[in-house]
Amino acid sequence: MQIKNLIFLTGFMGSGKSTVGPLLANTLGYNFIDLDERIEEQEQKTIKKIFETHGEEYFRKTEYNVLQKISQQTELVVALGGGTILHQKNLSLIKEKGILIYLKTDIEILYKRLQKKNSRPLLQNDNGKSFPNEQLKKKIQTLLIERSPYYEQADIIIQTEEKNVGETIQEIEKKIEIL
Repeated sequence: MQIKNLIFLTGFMGSGKSTVGPLLANTLGYNFIDLDERIEEQEQKTIKKIFETHGEEYFRKTEYNVLQKISQQTELVVALGGGTILHQKNLSLIKEKGILIYLKTDIEILYKRLQKKNSRPLLQNDNGKSFPNEQLKKKIQTLLIERSPYYEQADIIIQTEEKNVGETIQEIEKKIEIL
């Protein structure tokens, strides 16, 4: 059996992928890549600007191409964008090449973390402004309900509330060893 030494972190925006990812990689002796950052480097634009300029379809094609390149590597932890696995070809590639870990986070915690962020295109109205509080919470809830069936296909699901980052990493390590 081929050992999968590519680890992909998924979860809703604000779930901690970019925080847990580098620390997990360091613990495992792997390298770390943030998929969105890699796309921004390649495109020389922020994700927000890519969405504004070229639209979501262009972004998703670029995302898949970058994901294909990344998946050729080994000993790597990859923080995926919140919507990456909503596309079947991305999900299939990830599941074939590595271990998919879902950082499952409660809606209240997501809301608190995302309240002050204004760089998330999917959490903005048509004018590019952040939603007011109750609308923001409703938007997060709607997106989370829509995305949960995809997230739940992960090989490992880690509930992140009531844990510090170190405990989350220890739990991931233990579950990876069992696979």
